[in-house]
This record gives sequence, structure tokens and C-alpha cells, in this order.
Amino acid sequence: MTDNSSKSKFIERGAYKGKGLAVFTSGGDSQGMNAAVRAVVRMGIYLGCKVYFIKEGYQGMVDGEDNIVEANWSSVSCIIHKGGTIIGSARCQDFRERPGRLKAAKNLVDRGINHLVVIGGDGSLTGADLFRQEWSSLLDELLSSGQITPELREKNKNLQIVGLVGSIDNDFCGTDMTIGTDSALHRIIEAIDAIVSTAYSHQRTFIMEVMGRHCGYLGIVTGMTCEADYVFIPEDPVTEDWPEELCMRLKQERAAGQRLNIIIVAEGAIDRNGVAITAEQVKKVVVDNLHQDTRITVLGHVQRGGNPSAFDRVLGSRMGAEAVMALMESTEETEACVISLDGNQAVRIPLMEGVKQTKAVAKAMEEKQWDKAVELRGKSFQRNLETYKLLTRLKPPKEFFGDGAKVKQDTLWGSEGYVMAVIHIGAPACGMNAAVRSFVRNCIYRGDTVIGIHDGLEGLLAGNVKKMAWADVTGWVGQGGAYLGTKRSLPTNKLDQVAKRLTEYGIQALLIIGGFEGYQSGLMFAENRDKYEAFRIPIMVIPSTISNNVPGTEFSLGCDTALNEITEICDRIRQSAQGTKRRVFVIETMGGYCGYLATLAGLAGGADAAYIHEEKFTIKELQEDVYHMAAKMSEGVQRGLILRNEKASDNYNTEFIYRLYSEEGKGLFSARMNILGHMQQGGSPTPFDRNLGTKMAAKAVDWIVCQLKSNMVNGKPNCTDPNTACLLGVLKRQYKCTPLSVLKDETNFDKRIPKEQWWLKLRPLLRILAKHDSAYQEEVRIDTVEKIQALRQLGTVVEYQVIEYRADWLESQTRKMYHTLTD
Repeated sequence: MTDNSSKSKFIERGAYKGKGLAVFTSGGDSQGMNAAVRAVVRMGIYLGCKVYFIKEGYQGMVDGEDNIVEANWSSVSCIIHKGGTIIGSARCQDFRERPGRLKAAKNLVDRGINHLVVIGGDGSLTGADLFRQEWSSLLDELLSSGQITPELREKNKNLQIVGLVGSIDNDFCGTDMTIGTDSALHRIIEAIDAIVSTAYSHQRTFIMEVMGRHCGYLGIVTGMTCEADYVFIPEDPVTEDWPEELCMRLKQERAAGQRLNIIIVAEGAIDRNGVAITAEQVKKVVVDNLHQDTRITVLGHVQRGGNPSAFDRVLGSRMGAEAVMALMESTEETEACVISLDGNQAVRIPLMEGVKQTKAVAKAMEEKQWDKAVELRGKSFQRNLETYKLLTRLKPPKEFFGDGAKVKQDTLWGSEGYVMAVIHIGAPACGMNAAVRSFVRNCIYRGDTVIGIHDGLEGLLAGNVKKMAWADVTGWVGQGGAYLGTKRSLPTNKLDQVAKRLTEYGIQALLIIGGFEGYQSGLMFAENRDKYEAFRIPIMVIPSTISNNVPGTEFSLGCDTALNEITEICDRIRQSAQGTKRRVFVIETMGGYCGYLATLAGLAGGADAAYIHEEKFTIKELQEDVYHMAAKMSEGVQRGLILRNEKASDNYNTEFIYRLYSEEGKGLFSARMNILGHMQQGGSPTPFDRNLGTKMAAKAVDWIVCQLKSNMVNGKPNCTDPNTACLLGVLKRQYKCTPLSVLKDETNFDKRIPKEQWWLKLRPLLRILAKHDSAYQEEVRIDTVEKIQALRQLGTVVEYQVIEYRADWLESQTRKMYHTLTD
């Protein structure tokens, strides 16, 4: 595995001028393919390549003619939000035979194409690798038959190939996520949420069949994120007595007060003998044994449809750009590679290594080596399966069952196990409820007592606390907001009162789920342990904020949902101007001084610019962006999108930028302004946030129990070590507990942001894909000026001032585009 190549190398515009590059999609379509195609085309053009579309996959490569067309910058405008693939995809029998590959080679050589980006599944990637291996012999055959000249043979002697995996099943080994998987999960969860809302009225059991003929990723993650009672997947088949186990579990959930049950069946589900299990079989078992009102929903190709999620848009963009860089840096000795996702990094792995491992999974399953199959799927799949099993083995305590009826629980908490409390501190964020549910049920299953503190620290001081029962958190996973209630109040000047309350309620461990205020509160508690014995308990902070501005983690609970809300709103806003030519939208996002939302939403939404506090800008940059917008409008683009973080600048506020674009664009385009506000905090949690909250809370329980066992003195916790007050974060694909005292040195408390933020490395990619003016060649500018002047003479432009650019400033802007791509 190779880390993305640009880690120490600068990229210069036009550095690979004259190279022939083509992109095509093959096999089944998936959401996010268009984002990848867009990134390949624009990064290729930025680097000086001649970029082509190959339409209809391998079939278009074999047929040639109008199926292979040159792409320009505007060819991929306004496609990032579309599902499917705009260049088409088809399965091709001709390419499986050598004569077909010979035709394809001739079509590529005629156009000077010897660099290919293939977006598809393992079959498509295998075909590409075979094509590469045969390339030299194919050219020799074309030369001997007189179809190409010796000069063309020499010029195109090497074929370089890079693959991107597009598959909603996430069935390719070597990458955490394939393009389209996250969007498919969105479609599944949306359908289940809709069904749940009606099912509660009728006490029904719903059986959902999801895609996954050979891979159960969709089934497993869906099971976790919708509180499914049972999941059938191919890699971890059920035993022969699954009907009895299923019925027992459904009985327990109904006895615990649950009004509906959800069962997930992957289309490739089997039992331990390899016998297929269908949704109809499962329904028959439930109806015959439990006589429950049971319905089947088969989602089918609904899972492939719809707009891509923000995650898939960013993933496709990053992978597409990295694919072009991999091609440009390849040599004769370079092995064909596939771009994959390792945690939060785009990496290159040998193409056939991933294909072979994927086929090894199928072989292991065929030989009924189930543990090996799961291991080969990778760490991400393993983690999800382990968490699902952990949650589904949890059962309500025996108090829930007495002649099939719920029995009142003991109201005296602390009668067995530890006493743990959970509290929200900060603004609400989607995923909080999922985390609380996971924490409560894991604790109760262990025999511990969970105290829910309502309305943050104010609620604690007011005595608004409640012992949480198993049924209290039923249905919480899919709900937005914070059912426990939350406040932004900090414990400043109230530490003694907080300590008294913790002592009064006998709290032995504290889980804080919140944003920057939650992190600050935990730090204050830890720093005052010498004064207050009540704070000498394990303290765990789970970062939960849409701003993603807490140190010690790459992702916070809620930021993915907020990002999707912003992206969807931007899609709708631009759609509103479908019948209005030439309009620019200036949109303000939340985030405080953290530009995460503006940057990632800009990348996902195809924004022309995104202004943030971390990257200072001046009136010259703003003028440059106005000029850039005018240039795009003169080339036929009809809509523009400008994002601004709410605290990007005290003086260049959203109103100022809107008025600037309105004034300077007179006669060429109109402008509109939108401040999204608290819409960004609402909505239903995305699969990512539901999954993240569930797993983080489960890990928090394990960590807290470990700290309690290690630090008990005379029956009371005595935690004084800094490692007993931590924040649980996601860092480079791993969950890591970092002491709050360590994070203090990594924090800018004045601006409430971490001193180092990984996503800033995406800023250059955002500018390149938006064709920011700093990426323009000077001669392109002159050409654009002439176009605008011509439009003015025709009367199209009523009033437009062509901005005068200084050579030194142009040079400095161009230097800014020399950058390292994403880690």
C-alpha cells in the first residue's frame, strides 16, 4: 500500500502537457461516479492533459467513433450532484475476446490515449489489467497489419491504468469504502425511517431485503443504524436453528415494550450449509411461529438511485484527482494501481492485489471458512460486524420478563454494578441520541446503573436527573437533536456545586457527549481533581458538534449530517434557478471560526469559492473570484455557488460579498444570498453519524469500566492520572483515547479550533476543481477579457469592469496552487 503520492511533491499547472488521458465507467453504476469523472477531467486539464470521455464503458472503447470524445472544463459542469454516470456504462462481451481488445487499442492509439482511469468493480478492473498486459503485443499486431505507424507505436508504447472502485455493495477488498456505498446506505435508511413511522401504529414486523449478493456490508451497517433485531448476511451465516433464535429475540423485544421489529436480509444471505435464505422464508417463520403482522419490502435498484451523499461526492473527487496524479507519475515499471480509502487517506494499492483478495473472499465462503472471509474483508468490515454482534447480544435485564410482562425496576440506582452518568454539553448535533442509546444499553447489560442528566450542567445543578431504563432509549438511533436536552453552559465558577451534585448522586463515571463546551468542561473537571474529590472519576468526552472543531478527532458526531444538509440545500437552491439564466448564490454556513463545513460542502457541492477564517483573503482575492465568475458565465455556465463560513472575516461579511457580486455582475449575472442558520443542525442523522455514535459509546463503556477497575480505592474511584480523563476520537481509521491535558496544548481556545486541521489539505483541490483564477494561465485571462469585451459590444453586458491584474500578484497566486494533495 502506498500513501498518496503527492505527500512531498508540488503540482504545477500544465506540468504534464500533451499527455493523452481517458476516463470511463464500467459495470453497474453507483452514486458518486460523476464526481469522480468530474475530478479526473478537471485535474487532467489542470495538469495540461488532453482528456477524453469513453462513453458506454468497454463497449464504447471497442466501437470507437463518437463514443470517444474530448472533454473540456464545462463538459463536467453541474454533474457532481447527479446519480448514475453521465458517460454511460455497459457490459461488453466483445472486450472479453482479443479481437475486441485489438479494436479498442487501435481507437486509443488513434487519439493518443495511453493513460486510462477505469471506474467500476473488480471485473472491470481485471479487464483493464489484462488490457495493459497485452498492450505491447496488441500494438505489435496493429503495426504488422499496417494499421498504425512505427511512430505511433513508439509514442504509445506504454499503457498506464489506474482504477477507482464504484460499487454500492462495498465488496472490494483493500478499501474502507467504495464509491456509492454511503449513498446506498442513505437510500436504505430513508426507506426504513419512513416504514418505521407507520409501523409503530400497527405493531408490525418488517423484513427489508437489501442488495449484497456477495457482500453483507450494507446489511450489517443498516442493522446497526436502524436498530434491526436480526440480520442475515453471506459472510457470517446463521446456524441451522436460526428460526428458534430469531423468534426468541423477537419475543424478548416485544416483551420489553417494542412496538415493531425490523429484520434485514441481504440478497446473498445463506445459512452455514450454504443454503440460500430468502425474505419469504423469514416471513413464513415469523408468521407461523409468532403470528405477527409481517410485511416484506424489497428495495432493489432504489438503493442505486438518487443524488450522491456528500461523502460520496468528496470521496469521488479525492479519488479522481489522486488517480490522475498516479497516472502522471507512473513509469514503465509502475504497477497498475487502484485508489482506495484507508481511514481518512487516499492511498494507492496494486490493482490485482485488491482483485485477488476480493476473489479470495469468495473462495473462503465457498469453502465455508467464514472467519477467514470476514478477516479478508478488512478491518472496517470486521469492526462493524463486531459492533453489531455486541449490540444484538444485549438483552433487557431479567426484570423485564415476568410471565411475559414488563415488571417495574428497582428505583434505587447503584444496587449493582457501577453508577455511570451521561450528559450533553454544547449545541445539539445528530448522532447524540444514537450514542446515548448505545451507552445506556451496554451499561445495563453489564449490570451497571445509568443516570441521564437532562439539560446539561444546568439540569444537573437543578436536580433534573433520571435513572435510565432499557426501554427509555428504544427508537433513539434514527432521531435528530438531543432527547436528554443540552445547554452550552460551562462549569466556570460552579465547580463546587457540580462536585456536590456528583457526590450526591453517587456518580462513579461521567460520559460527556458534546462539542467544544463539552471538551472544555471535561478539561476543567480534570484540572480541578486536586480540589474536588468528586472529579476523581473516569471522564470520557465523545465529540459531538456540526462544526467539527474539537481537537483530538478528525470527525465529530453530527458533522456528516450537517454536511449533507448543507449539500442538499445547495442543490435545491441551484435547482431553483433552473429557469433563470446566470445567477450566483452566496451562502453562509455555520462553524464558528472553523471552516470545515464551508470547505467540505464546497467540495461536495461544486462551489466556485469557499471563504473561511483559517485561509485569509483580501479584496484582491474577492475581485479575482468575481472575475472568475464572469469568465465562467461568458463561457456558458449559468449558475454559480459561493460559500462563506459565518466568521470568515469581520468586515467581508456575507452581505458585503453578496453586494460585491451583485454590483460587479450587473448585466452578466444576478446574485442571491442565503443564510442557512439552524437548518444545518436539524434533520435525521446520516448512517455515518448513527454508526459512529453507536460504536463510540460502546468503546466508551469498555474504557470507563477498565479505568474503574484499575483505580478503585476502598470502594470508591480515585482517578488522578491524566489518562483517566480522555477524549475519544477518530484518527487515521482508528479510535483513540487522548488525555484532555494533552489536547490542551493542541487547542486555540480563543478561536475554539484545533491548531492543526486535516481538512485544510483539501483546500487546493477545491480551488483546482472550481477552476479558481489562481489556476488560470495568463493567456486564458486575456482570452476571457476579450470575450467579455465582445459581449459588452453586443450589448449583453450592460456594465462590467474588467479588473486589472498585476503580474506580481498573478505570480504569487500561481505559486499558491503548488500544493500537496490530500493525506
